[in-house]
Amino acid sequence: MTENRADIYARVTNEIVAAIESGAAEWRMPWRHDGSSVARPVNVASGKPYRGINTFALWIAAHARGYGGGVWATYRQWAERGAQVRKGEKAATVVFWKQIRGRMEASDGEIDVFDADGHGPRFVARGYAVFNRAQVDGFEEPDAPRIPDSERVAHAESFFAALGVPVTYGASGAWYRVSEDRIYMPDFGRFADATGFYSTLAHECAHAMGARHRLDRGFSKRFTKQAVAAEELVAELTAAMVLADLGLAAHPRADHAAYLASWLDLLKNDKRAIFAAASKAQAAADWMHARQPQSAARDEKEAT
Repeated sequence: MTENRADIYARVTNEIVAAIESGAAEWRMPWRHDGSSVARPVNVASGKPYRGINTFALWIAAHARGYGGGVWATYRQWAERGAQVRKGEKAATVVFWKQIRGRMEASDGEIDVFDADGHGPRFVARGYAVFNRAQVDGFEEPDAPRIPDSERVAHAESFFAALGVPVTYGASGAWYRVSEDRIYMPDFGRFADATGFYSTLAHECAHAMGARHRLDRGFSKRFTKQAVAAEELVAELTAAMVLADLGLAAHPRADHAAYLASWLDLLKNDKRAIFAAASKAQAAADWMHARQPQSAARDEKEAT
């Protein structure tokens, strides 16, 4: 029995909910950066991810400033790699803690911390100014394996082209810029696989569908201060639905569930939020289908 579109969307949503409830894995960007995907902010010198509060501080800074990548370093670390932080760029701050023994005077930029009675382990916290990869020039990224253009999927290329949303490639990450009504994407070859590319493109197209001159999507009444999280839920659900429609993924990919779980956490584990977002996602997917040439031809035939 062939599923209709409504059945597909319901199944995709329910499978994602089941994956989240069973414990979704950590989300990883589907495009390669410095030779590998990054699940959270990493330091360019050590290659290690930042930890604790630094993870959240850099996530917030990257989101607020529109950085697509998660690679960070101090001014000196970038300079050691032949890169130059652009003039006027604003740094983000990370903090590192070091346990110390005996008496020690904290120097500038350090905070000496110990327990209330002066005993027990003592730590020194030192703040560092770091800059994102998007803030520097002259950094030559190591060559990474590239997927060839021969892996592009013709009917998927036609589907997204028919939407009429301009796309600029060569970006360090993926985002939709509302003020330009334009999508920015890494090059096709930087993705781990073709499906990851089309999934990401579908996600950004879903954001574009919410623009005022399209679906005029808004969440201020339902989610108030969590409108950004709600918008991300819709975009990722839309991507899962569209991939199923295009025959690129019969079932939701694990990264869909992991990405959605990260935003549901911001919505205070409101698992029902995904169903509220699902109706908006279906509207976005339907809008995309309505812009396809075969849909227009069918509508014209039915009207005559």
